[in-house]
Amino acid sequence: MGDGERIIEGVLEAGGARLDKALAEASGLSRERVKALLGEGRVTPVLPASAKLPAGTRWTIHVPEAVPLAAAAQDIPLTIAFEDEHLIVVDKPAGLVVHPAAGNLDGTLVNALLHHCRGHLSGIGGVARPGIVHRIDKDTSGLLVVAKSDIAHEGLARQFADHSIERAYRAVCAGRPLPPAGTIRGAIARSTSDRKKMALVGPNIAGSRGKHAVTHYRTLQALEYATYLECKLETGRTHQVRVHLASIGHPLVGDSVYGRPPPAIRPLLTRIGFARQALHAARLGFVHPVSGERLAFASTLPVDLRELIVELGGSPEVGDDK
Repeated sequence: MGDGERIIEGVLEAGGARLDKALAEASGLSRERVKALLGEGRVTPVLPASAKLPAGTRWTIHVPEAVPLAAAAQDIPLTIAFEDEHLIVVDKPAGLVVHPAAGNLDGTLVNALLHHCRGHLSGIGGVARPGIVHRIDKDTSGLLVVAKSDIAHEGLARQFADHSIERAYRAVCAGRPLPPAGTIRGAIARSTSDRKKMALVGPNIAGSRGKHAVTHYRTLQALEYATYLECKLETGRTHQVRVHLASIGHPLVGDSVYGRPPPAIRPLLTRIGFARQALHAARLGFVHPVSGERLAFASTLPVDLRELIVELGGSPEVGDDK
């Protein structure tokens, strides 16, 4: 075993699934990470990612030491809802990118975490100290959890994979969804016409290239030409709430990528300077991957969303007792 290498091993409890999928669920690593390690010959048994093995098969994954992250630590203020030696829950403001990428190489949440945690972030994804288990969009505000230890990263990843994480968003959409409460189901994939967008592709389209996605919504309050909603995620796909609400004809107010606001409220948005999708990650709940304690966090609506709801004739506090 090389310096810094870590071994994850176990026995498949069920058979019949693709090797990469089965090992991702069992190990807590992402499916893409498992595929990469399979390609590097770091997994036994040595088989293609598509191989299907019977229950009871023993497996071993050799995870190499994480490579250094190019991002720089930056002293960016953070609002922290919870922190211990294994994880940190951050209340992210709108406008803050989660991870460095082309066009946003610094000034991100990761840059801030590198400074705040000073080297104590999980490197299980293959890059030292990112700790990112899930993301929310740049212009979405609210709660997300970040792993500081590999054991926390593995445990949180398993909960995200089995959809046991509680995630509830507050949103303002255009128009009146009917019925006022319901479930939106539809597979989501990268748009073939615009790589910056996601699209609803439906089940089994294009060789099942879309990922299964389910959003439960309920109306909190009818507003002027809009509706204040709570959206609970059963799955967590990129742009899920934005794509699903747009697919039923009620895009998020302020979301210029997936829709346009009703003409009647455009002057209001200009007047108050509201220029982002009206989406806030308001609640986050999970089992602490080390202590086993059930944790639940709530984030109050930021000032810009509260002002939007009030200007549209509503009350931001509606639904807070649920």
